[in-house]
Amino acid sequence: MSVSIINDGESLIASLEGDIDHHNAAALRDCIDGAIEGFRPKKLSLDFSAVSFMDSSGVGLVMGRYKNAARCGARVELTGLSRSAERIMRMSGLEKLVSIKRAI
Repeated sequence: MSVSIINDGESLIASLEGDIDHHNAAALRDCIDGAIEGFRPKKLSLDFSAVSFMDSSGVGLVMGRYKNAARCGARVELTGLSRSAERIMRMSGLEKLVSIKRAI
């Protein structure tokens, strides 16, 4: 699992790649949280386009990043979700907190 971070001044885009599970979620959290703290964006976009597998750790990852982004006034959006990942996010109620956009 890896994450690449792009900051365009107002938005922070974290592109996730590989599997999101309990084995690698902590490293992802640390990387994204460091970028949120350092850049203090107005919007955090989590791009799931290259995620091949996600368990409930993905929901926890999003919830925690939502809380941290909200502390600095940023809104959060999820992009590139597969159908199954989108279903998991919606079933967990995350659509009440973040914007969810499915991959085309």
